[in-house]
Amino acid sequence: MRWENLSAPPDEGHPDGPAPATPPLPLALPGAVVRTFDTPGFAGMTFYEVRARSIINRVPGTSRVPFQWTINPYRGCSHACVYCFARNTHTYLDLDAGEDFDRKVIVKVNAGELVRRELAAPRWRGAHVAMGTNVDCYQRAEGRYRLMPPIIEALRDFANPFSILTKGTLILRDLPLLRQAAEVTRVGVSYSVGFVDEALWRAVEPGTPSPRRRLDAVRQLTDAGFEVGVLMAPILPGLSDTDESIEATVAAVAAAGATSVTPMALHLRPGAREWYAQWLAGEFPHLVPRYRELYGSGAAYAPQTYQRELTARVRIAARRHGLHRAEPGDDHRSSTPPAPPAPEQLTLL
Repeated sequence: MRWENLSAPPDEGHPDGPAPATPPLPLALPGAVVRTFDTPGFAGMTFYEVRARSIINRVPGTSRVPFQWTINPYRGCSHACVYCFARNTHTYLDLDAGEDFDRKVIVKVNAGELVRRELAAPRWRGAHVAMGTNVDCYQRAEGRYRLMPPIIEALRDFANPFSILTKGTLILRDLPLLRQAAEVTRVGVSYSVGFVDEALWRAVEPGTPSPRRRLDAVRQLTDAGFEVGVLMAPILPGLSDTDESIEATVAAVAAAGATSVTPMALHLRPGAREWYAQWLAGEFPHLVPRYRELYGSGAAYAPQTYQRELTARVRIAARRHGLHRAEPGDDHRSSTPPAPPAPEQLTLL
């Protein structure tokens, strides 16, 4: 059981205004406290509040990402991005990778206290911790549950380096804490902005802040002294990989004050693959043959030739607008975490 580190919380300390929900509990979450909320922003959503047994997770050794440890205070995500790679993780909870992933969110209500406890453990050596690499820690639920402030406070108090990748503008709420942390340790902040087309955004990322709002947040973080990188991800074949889309996106990223842009082509892992394919067939059926060509025979990644060509086009646009990719040797207190080489970037998320 990959979720055996979770247990049910006591029925106390919950945010004001919840209305108990009655859906059956997933078999993997016996005794979890189930909540729904009457506010429009949470319509149709269910929250499963649990007390985690551990919170700082080791990344599998086979992964090629440039960090070894992560913190994920939530599972499932109201951003509802149709391509989200993490969808299949919901199946470990006897939930589906489609609507359940978007509407049934697991909340680790004791995340902050766990982070503080685990950072204080003698075996912990102060390694870099990445957040937002599975589901977004600044998704809509964070506005109600406020799990991130105590997490950042603990990392600050232990001077432990960390990074955050997000699509959420709620990170601005925690800007004072981020600045405090950056005074004592290395803090990386990155945004995910794959394209700036508003119609495409509404179609594929319906629960996220708009790309323009995200770039406004990049500007505010930059003005606060952070070097913010933008992960241009995912770039969607046939939808956002045109020269016009790449140029518009890179120009907007540069105008927002980002210090780098790192392109990543769409990858389709199990769970995400089926959900995205269903969406594509309904919304853009003329593109289905193109996707069969790129992702046929169960391939999760587009061909290397496509990836390299896409990366080259983004880099050309980035140079034109004065941007560069973050390099591992950069030494800044408040900076973007190092990105892996371009052909390997598809595994970062």
